[in-house]
Amino acid sequence: MPSSLPSAAQPALSAIAAGRRTRIKICGMTREADIDTAVQEGADALGFVFFEASRRYVSPDRAAQLRRRIPAFVDVVALFVNADTALIREVQDKVAPELLQFHGDETPEACQRHGQRFLRAFRIGGPALPDAAAVAATCQHWEAASAWLFDSDSTGYGGSGHGFDHSLLDAVATLPTARPIILAGGLKPGNVSQAIARTRPWAVDVSSGVESAPGEKSAADIQAFCQAVRAADSLTD
Repeated sequence: MPSSLPSAAQPALSAIAAGRRTRIKICGMTREADIDTAVQEGADALGFVFFEASRRYVSPDRAAQLRRRIPAFVDVVALFVNADTALIREVQDKVAPELLQFHGDETPEACQRHGQRFLRAFRIGGPALPDAAAVAATCQHWEAASAWLFDSDSTGYGGSGHGFDHSLLDAVATLPTARPIILAGGLKPGNVSQAIARTRPWAVDVSSGVESAPGEKSAADIQAFCQAVRAADSLTD
């Protein structure tokens, strides 16, 4: 997923290239067995959550242990919510993620000062981003991000299992400064194919949608989710 993203200097794209497959990111990894399943099923990126209020939180030391299980060509994404610089540097040193993901109220300048490519998450449907015009206006300030990740608004900063109105993204892909779109928010095996057909994202991001309990992934659901993504791609080629 992220390692194959267009660079910030390239034009912005959702999944418009014929035959291009949708990348898969599975977030909130906490267990070795879940990592093994995700890798086996072809996930492109795995996410660790470094937000202590999350039920999927892992410490930098624990993430470093889990990271050793992830093979080359599967990217590690480190998710932060309004984190201080010391934590981000510790994660960079110990975990060596390929990308950072900022899911809080960080400014563009704050996200860029860590010297690493990053994903910017937008929480859609809340007071700050209630409609398509607000989403498009806000996104224009984030050209420096390697991709834009769209999630539903929730007090827990993601992983709520709630979706949002995908029509709010219709104008985003045509913005002059647009970045590749990562679709999140309420995705699961039963609805991800429809979501891909509707939005044609660069990638999809799932967490609670493949869990049996918070932080514990279901091997069957991971398999079903990945199969559903591939099925959707075969229909949209």
